[in-house]
Amino acid sequence: MTRRGTTRRYPRSARANEVVREVLAEDLERMSDPRLEVVTITGVEVSSDVRYADVYYSTLGTPEQADAAAAALKSVTGRLRSRLGREVQFRYTPELRWIVDPAIAQGARIEAVIKSLHEPKEPT
Repeated sequence: MTRRGTTRRYPRSARANEVVREVLAEDLERMSDPRLEVVTITGVEVSSDVRYADVYYSTLGTPEQADAAAAALKSVTGRLRSRLGREVQFRYTPELRWIVDPAIAQGARIEAVIKSLHEPKEPT
């Protein structure tokens, strides 16, 4: 019995998510585009009908590098999707939707707050 409002996680969907993540991460490593060197794929969620894959990624570096990485990801989407279609036997090759992983930014914000708590306070 499941609770109302929760989604069930099936082993098949978890395996599909992991396989797609691995294929995309390997192919990104092989690409020679320097804008993609700062990209890490942190997770993938494939829709239940396998038509879409939300690909979560993070970038290291400056905001300009992050913008360049986002543009690079959009430009190589077709190649990555083609490779995914060859490597993984799904009924459909999922459309890739790139999403910046919010957990990375939240973690950085929490770290900044913790550091500020440990800084010595100036006397007033």
